Amino acid sequence: LFRSAKSRLENRDAMAAELDEHKPTHILCAAGLTGRPNVDWCESNQEAVIRVNVCGTLALADLTSGRGMHMTLFATGCIYEYDAAHPIAGPGFTEQCVPNYTGSFYSKTKVIVEELLKSYKNLCILRLRMPISNELSDRNFVTKIARYHRVVDVPNSMTVLTDMLPLSLALSKAKKTGIYNFCNPGAISHNQVLTIYKEEVDPTFVWENFTTEEQSKILAAGRSNNFLDTSKLEATAKELNMRLPEDRKSVV
Repeated sequence: LFRSAKSRLENRDAMAAELDEHKPTHILCAAGLTGRPNVDWCESNQEAVIRVNVCGTLALADLTSGRGMHMTLFATGCIYEYDAAHPIAGPGFTEQCVPNYTGSFYSKTKVIVEELLKSYKNLCILRLRMPISNELSDRNFVTKIARYHRVVDVPNSMTVLTDMLPLSLALSKAKKTGIYNFCNPGAISHNQVLTIYKEEVDPTFVWENFTTEEQSKILAAGRSNNFLDTSKLEATAKELNMRLPEDRKSVV
């Protein structure tokens, strides 16, 4: 039996009351502030972001831990940036790599909260990146970049939700804990995504590329670009008699 929560991360007392009323065995948390229309919003609303992404997430982790409830947190992998040890050609960042990206306030809060959450032993932290759904909603990564006519063409790890959400439920049911890079294997570039969009959705769509330096001039905050190693996730999926779809793999 699944039940949608009514309480908000900002209200610890309300979350505690709801947990005590329904006594769930497993919690799935995908709540958090990412900003609208994008993460630039977080730069000018920092107190709200801290209240939700840090204080609220820690409060829920603390409440579930104290009640012996397993919690799965849909987090983010936007805490890394390509560097000398992890260039575009690989190797990718593993779960053990120390986060090296705080170029946006959103990412900064996520780095802080993930480090603190490591102290809780009831958590499964799933690092999603650039989520793609089968609906062209405004939160779908494909829809987002299709709104822009200039993009930076960099390969990135991405999470195809229709592929990955069944695995998240299996991880929760098995009460797996720790951190997982929760992305499809491999990486795909912005140009590759838009080429598919042009072929499948809008044959008239056109776009241009520009550099990260040019992009930074029109943004309030930086953007993370990285490739996350999914070896741990793939091994755990195999253990659970599941696998990540082979046809989603792409070569960096």
